[in-house]
Amino acid sequence: MILISFDIDGTLEEGDPPGILSMDFVREAKILGHFVGSCSDRPISAQRAMWARHGIEVDFAVSKHMLAEVKSQFPADVYYHIGDREDLDKRPAEQAGFEFLWPNEAMERPWLSCWLAGPRSRA
Repeated sequence: MILISFDIDGTLEEGDPPGILSMDFVREAKILGHFVGSCSDRPISAQRAMWARHGIEVDFAVSKHMLAEVKSQFPADVYYHIGDREDLDKRPAEQAGFEFLWPNEAMERPWLSCWLAGPRSRA
């Protein structure tokens, strides 16, 4: 089992500024059975509203400093946080015991890259 935490701003297409990862990328992670959620500086209510607008039921939506709590609540083999900032994403993720990926690195992972094209192209 894999848990994937997404930063929003600068990481997801919905972010401000927009990132390179599509909402379909997140949606496919859910379809594949992974734990998925957000860890952002945005208020939790704003994170949940964003997910609801896109019809994605996430497992968690938390503030940046809560990654360690997420890890303790969800048993997984691997924990990833995908973000775009050294100080606000990479450092806290590694301190919480997560592996960190920049958005472009997430796109390059063989087990993630098929998500970007959407379900129809994986035939």
